Amino acid sequence: MIRIVKSLTLSLLLFSTLACGQNKDYLITISTRHGEIKAVLFDDTPEHKNNFIALAEAGRFDSTQFHRVIKDFMVQGGDVFGKEGLPAEQWPTIPAEILPNHFHRKGMIAAARQGNNINPTKASNGSQFYIVQGRTYEELELTTDFPALQKAVLQYVQLESQKPLKEEYNRLYAAQQFDSLTNLLLSKRDEIAKSLNVKLTKEYTPEQIKAYATIGGTPHLDKEYTVFGEVISGMDVVEKIAAEPTSREVPNNPVYMQVKVEKLSKKKITETYGYQYPVVK
Repeated sequence: MIRIVKSLTLSLLLFSTLACGQNKDYLITISTRHGEIKAVLFDDTPEHKNNFIALAEAGRFDSTQFHRVIKDFMVQGGDVFGKEGLPAEQWPTIPAEILPNHFHRKGMIAAARQGNNINPTKASNGSQFYIVQGRTYEELELTTDFPALQKAVLQYVQLESQKPLKEEYNRLYAAQQFDSLTNLLLSKRDEIAKSLNVKLTKEYTPEQIKAYATIGGTPHLDKEYTVFGEVISGMDVVEKIAAEPTSREVPNNPVYMQVKVEKLSKKKITETYGYQYPVVK
């Protein structure tokens, strides 16, 4: 009987410990001279989450910079291995964890990587990350496959019936009125698609369309890079970093970071920062 009671007690204690662990999460704090950025990392990208936490707990992000800054696009930093003097060809990578439920809306954290020509598996850099700033998109612009449209337009304007369109296209191009040229092409998209029987659209979910129209982001990076976290406080700090004067995308005045992690209850994170954890089905 005593042995049974002890076993039951240990089982309950283990269950309680596991439940407690599931109700806690790591809060990431990125400190810069512009202020603090608070973030959480996603459980369904465990390789990236665990790697980031390990680097942060070891203090290896500290004194790295936001070394690549492009306004209305993203701010990139965390070059641990460059700071430590490791040759670029020896930098560790992380297998891609690209998931359809994580897309590049404003405030998302994603992993930098080398291009497809030398990195066809889309493996992530072992330390460098970026925070999405981006911009907003109208639905027509968002859902248009621009490379396909451009190719189709060049074919379409060769039709004798489209001589006026060809002349307007050439006029706008010569005048470098590219915004007007883009609007012209968008206005003709469905007409061209029907005439040439080609597909000129890209598929986005209603959630993505709404997010990119209202919050903004960088949709062309979707399905190409691993999104593994989200800023839950301090996007104003990201905006200030993005506004830094740069030379060849490098801030003229370095923006250094210090990164720490602390484990808090998910309830506390929600109450403090308003972040809503996804419902586990």
